[in-house]
Amino acid sequence: MAFAVLGGIFSGVFLLRPQVVEISSGTLLKTPRVIEPFVLTSATGAPFTNADLANHWTLVFAGFTFCPDVCPTTLAELKAVQAKLGDDAAKVRILFLSVDPGRDTPEKIAGYLKFFSPDFLGATGDDAALETLGKNLGYVYAKVPGTSPDSYTMDHSTALILINPQGQVAGYLTPPFKPDAMAADLRKLVAQSN
Repeated sequence: MAFAVLGGIFSGVFLLRPQVVEISSGTLLKTPRVIEPFVLTSATGAPFTNADLANHWTLVFAGFTFCPDVCPTTLAELKAVQAKLGDDAAKVRILFLSVDPGRDTPEKIAGYLKFFSPDFLGATGDDAALETLGKNLGYVYAKVPGTSPDSYTMDHSTALILINPQGQVAGYLTPPFKPDAMAADLRKLVAQSN
């Protein structure tokens, strides 16, 4: 009788524990990280806050519109991921976060994102807000002077920050980005959260 009870308890614990999702395109955190309250400005000019990250998965990419290579390439790959997600695309948002508030106005960001997808979101903030959020989300950036005051560039993280439907940092997707693998990983995460 005792063996039957222990066997039942063991089976219940083993079968009822939450399933761990494995992804091939990055790393999931063992414990999602809370994002401290923030306020940015969206590409539409409206406030963009923590509430905008809730109730869906979000991939955040920190970059800038004057970026010559990494940003347009990554956004093109994210467009491919969005297409490969099919019906699940509505459950995953792409957020382009500009770390160049000196040049990237909401209007500039909105125009830039139209080249990639009308569904992509955009936001930026002042340097203080971006630095605080960067420490919280885990991205870094730095202004690199050019030959004139307006010819500077921005060095920035290339990893994508994965935000879960609870609005927490759930992990990071890292280059080289492979749209097929990323879409498969995102489908798994969407399925687990349903």
